[in-house]
Amino acid sequence: MSPMRARVLVTGAGGFCGSHLVESLLADGFEVRAFVRYNGRGDAGWLAGNEHPELHIVFGDVEDASAVLDATAGVEIVYHLAALVGIPYSYVHPEEVLRSNTIGTFNVLTACRRSGVRRLVHTSTSEVYGTARYVPIDEAHPLQAQSPYAASKIAADQLAESFHRSFGLPVVTLRPFNMYGPRQSTRAVIPTIVQALLAGPHVRLGALAPTRDFTFVEDTVRALRLAGEAPRALEGRTFNAGSGKEISIGALAEKIGALLGVAPEIETEDERRRPAASEVERLVADSTRARADLGWEPSVSLSEGLTRTIEWFRARPASRTGYRI
Repeated sequence: MSPMRARVLVTGAGGFCGSHLVESLLADGFEVRAFVRYNGRGDAGWLAGNEHPELHIVFGDVEDASAVLDATAGVEIVYHLAALVGIPYSYVHPEEVLRSNTIGTFNVLTACRRSGVRRLVHTSTSEVYGTARYVPIDEAHPLQAQSPYAASKIAADQLAESFHRSFGLPVVTLRPFNMYGPRQSTRAVIPTIVQALLAGPHVRLGALAPTRDFTFVEDTVRALRLAGEAPRALEGRTFNAGSGKEISIGALAEKIGALLGVAPEIETEDERRRPAASEVERLVADSTRARADLGWEPSVSLSEGLTRTIEWFRARPASRTGYRI
């Protein structure tokens, strides 16, 4: 380990954002312990085949408290990204989502407290806000659980805050808005549109009117890194990480089509829609706090990020899918 760099732990390290974070840390000389959920293939997800000498893959599950405690031993910084992230899946298996996202986070918080880590970065989600009551959404916006997934993440966020207030745990919470980019599950909306339009003009979507604030994964990784190195005075705080710009799902499909030179033929399907009261109609971030306190702001425009994402999917027609990271 470089004497100038900390030993870090990343949970959910084999997933979409986690793997990008691991690679960023390795590139800057950190020794990385990558906590990856075990499967029968012994597959480390998007880290499979990465033989960097400072990468140490540990298989386990955040629902296993002893495994999490072992993983935090000797670690200075923990980035907690492990979660079940599929909103549709949470309607079908809400108990599993609660166990992973809430109990799993409790295990991480407890392990970090016992191991005496210098910093825990807890990853939240813009879904905790529900449909915007005002825009742009700042960190004071009310929390509204409009899906079991959102409820599990609100509970996790509140646990993180409680551990800071009760035990002085050095935790910073980052709340990303709608990440996208290479390696994202094809169940997410941008990969769904991209893969469909790479094959032809027809694309099946749910509701077209809801708006989202899309942030390229590299920008989110940079926000996570800044939260990990933020001054101690910022512990216990939550930071939004979004572009501050919104686009409807219908307009997003048209934009991706224009980048591909395809006129989308959009079919809306009821089975792809969220239940009416569960649909989040509008999300757009106010990231003023992150800009002022962390020195963060997004650098990749939606057009550039979509172009890079399209090229990645074009080169890999058979992509990974799944919710568990």
